[in-house]
Amino acid sequence: MTVPPMKWNAWGDPAAAKPLSDGIRTLLTQALGVEQTERPELRLDEVRVRPSALAEPHRAALTAIVGEEHCSVDDEARLLRAGGKSTLDLLRRTERGEQDAPDAVLTPGAEDEIGEVLRYCAEHGIAVVPFGGGTSVVGGLDPIRGPFSAAITLDLRRFDALLQFDEVSGEAELGAGVTGPRAEELLGERGFSLGHFPQSFQFATIGGFAATRSSGQDSAGYGRFDDMIRGLTAVTPVGVLDLGRAPASAAGPDLRELIIGSEGVLGIITRVRVRVHPVPATTRYEAWSFPDFATGAAALRAVVQTGTGPTVIRLSDEAETGVNLATTEHIGEQQLTGGCLAITLFEGTAEHAESRHAETRALLESRGATSLGEQPARAWEQGRFSAPYLRDSLLAAGALCETLETATTWANLEPLKAAVTAALTETLAESGTPALVMCHISHVYPTGASLYFTVVAGQRGATPAEVITQWTAAKRAACEAIVRTGGTITHHHAVGADHRPWMTDEVGPLGVQILRAVKASLDPAGILNPGKLIP
Repeated sequence: MTVPPMKWNAWGDPAAAKPLSDGIRTLLTQALGVEQTERPELRLDEVRVRPSALAEPHRAALTAIVGEEHCSVDDEARLLRAGGKSTLDLLRRTERGEQDAPDAVLTPGAEDEIGEVLRYCAEHGIAVVPFGGGTSVVGGLDPIRGPFSAAITLDLRRFDALLQFDEVSGEAELGAGVTGPRAEELLGERGFSLGHFPQSFQFATIGGFAATRSSGQDSAGYGRFDDMIRGLTAVTPVGVLDLGRAPASAAGPDLRELIIGSEGVLGIITRVRVRVHPVPATTRYEAWSFPDFATGAAALRAVVQTGTGPTVIRLSDEAETGVNLATTEHIGEQQLTGGCLAITLFEGTAEHAESRHAETRALLESRGATSLGEQPARAWEQGRFSAPYLRDSLLAAGALCETLETATTWANLEPLKAAVTAALTETLAESGTPALVMCHISHVYPTGASLYFTVVAGQRGATPAEVITQWTAAKRAACEAIVRTGGTITHHHAVGADHRPWMTDEVGPLGVQILRAVKASLDPAGILNPGKLIP
């Protein structure tokens, strides 16, 4: 069975690991009091995995559906799909006790096989957790069994083809297991691009993008992933949904929206039809400095409300700018600029990119921006998928590092940012450590923007379980502050198990009732990804 490309207890490819620089080590010691005691790493062969609870008759029946080579109860195959890559996930994987894992891993190769698996599991009370790239940071892949005898993982990596391509309409249908880089490769061979580049891009899949309402770093130019979706297919225990017949329709409520963002609790997404565009002829870059975050945020608001059309526009606050977090190759090494750093990119034809660049430049300069030229923007682009690797090194050195995000209206941006920063700082101080809380605007809309927080503090506790308790308290305080101050509980990380306690605040009791009713219709036995999304 092919194994996922990501390391079992860290982010991504081990060859791309980022050791801590002298500047970062100095920052940890002087600002946060981290002693930097390196924790020895557990080897895969040292891990004790929870024994599979899948009864032999069930294993045999599932094997008969997908084939012997595509059904495994091997400890390594199960451990590699034991969850996502949140800080809590990675801390759990340093425990020397028994590690939890799904009870079997299936890699079906056809929609009818998925249908048979789901019907069998519904009949025999076996939970099913869909798996794409394994990049969830909100507990979306945890093998929660609930009332069921066992939980299996359904790995969709064999759904890895470009199924249809329509150059005239600018549409492509991709299998749910196609990764971000593979999608760009397949489309690039035809002169097209999807243009969806979240930080998880190198490992996450098309199905995962759809199931979590992913938002890429080029969203100002190309929209969120849900904006790109034109149709999709999802297999449920009671049948197949094939949704999206035209670019737009008035044929009742859009049922695609039930599946987009459903996180595998309503069905298994197997294919997605998306809007694509020609590979851009050119890219223009410019970085900017603002005297403070409020000035920069007002300028970004003017850009998006005017519609000058950057492909990327983002703003780091004073703390994030001060440690150069946006330019990941030089974190802690040198001060790029005082105030706040903003990044802009423009893609398209040479003429179109130049006109949008010029209009945006004039608007930003009129609102207090000072140009820093191309280099910082190019540095951001070159390192934009590297930050999770740095988190691995920070955790190993005794620092606590995690991210969280939200979104709100422009009018509420500053109060929300202040409330979340205070909640994190105060809760971590109560655990005995100062905290460095950094923030940037990662996505913009005419009426509001997202706030993406990065938190670094000292780990407090003699065991991973105690550090988990420390971060859980801080994350809970931040979530309560988000709800209390009018933000969304998640802008693009999804709900999973971690944000599920706040879903009633997000959609209201009636909204939860609607979600439960849809769940009961599509998954009457409740086997699909239990413990996620729906309270």
